[in-house]
Amino acid sequence: MHATRLHAFGPAENLRYEDVPDPEPASEQVRIVVEASGVHLIDTRIRSGIAMGRLPLPDLPTIPGREVAGTVDATGPGVDADWVGRRVVAHLGAASRGYAELAVAPVDALHEIPDHLAADAAVAMIGTGRTAMLILDTASLTTDDVVLVMAAAGGLGSLFVQAARNAGSVVVGAAGGPGKVERVRALDADVAADYLAPDWPEHVRDALGDRSVTVVLDGVGGAAGHAALELLGAGGRLVMFGMASGEPTAVTTPDLMSRSLTATWALGPSGPDAPRELENRALKEAAAGRLVPLVTRFPLARAADAHAGLERRATAGKVVLAPTPEA
Repeated sequence: MHATRLHAFGPAENLRYEDVPDPEPASEQVRIVVEASGVHLIDTRIRSGIAMGRLPLPDLPTIPGREVAGTVDATGPGVDADWVGRRVVAHLGAASRGYAELAVAPVDALHEIPDHLAADAAVAMIGTGRTAMLILDTASLTTDDVVLVMAAAGGLGSLFVQAARNAGSVVVGAAGGPGKVERVRALDADVAADYLAPDWPEHVRDALGDRSVTVVLDGVGGAAGHAALELLGAGGRLVMFGMASGEPTAVTTPDLMSRSLTATWALGPSGPDAPRELENRALKEAAAGRLVPLVTRFPLARAADAHAGLERRATAGKVVLAPTPEA
């Protein structure tokens, strides 16, 4: 089979498209003919040689990639042969090895997916979608909310715009650059703003009139995150989950006291069954058409380009690799 491997930590160019032996499923595993593999920003950090929390640096050479969707073609000992031929999606966890034409996964990590749900959408929801469910649970959006979504053209942000619309909230989507702002408009946000423009907070205030932002969903941090914090009205909620800018949004006790704000970090420890329950919910939302993930596709052979695009913030939505050259 073909796979993309990493032989030395460093730049994206270190990823190589190679012929490697086909994997064989071990006990309690299945093998999947991969239709789509997810690419995550964490993958780019690990490729660079940066350990990410509970994800240690792998032994080299390694095949990156923690999310795959496709069709089961073989089962290992202890697995019901009825799995063969089923379309599935799985999060591989720290084991990785998803940037390949074939991947093995534990049978208890599988979710069967309906024929009408595209493999790339399933891959987007098994990882990014489950994180979105967790953050949305924390945010508890209602019809009374005015929601400011930062990085609204990204994998998480685009799901938040749709979820806020579904909840009946007024939605303000902020993204970096004119192209991404157009994507936010296409998601039917009530207000779209370019947070790279120095006057973007004034644009949001003018567009909202006498209404104030009640919820900020912030995965950007830094100066843009603090500008979003300043847009919150009295009693507003700041829900933080990332720092794409390189630093978290700075929040002080006086910030909270002056307007009776609350600030929450939405990602944290959860029970052992929580990830699967969140995955189930995310996949159901996608299968029902209530959440449609934005996807940027690359051929498997161009995984290096996919990593470089993510690092330049030049992609929109979830980045996915497909083994077919026409991807």
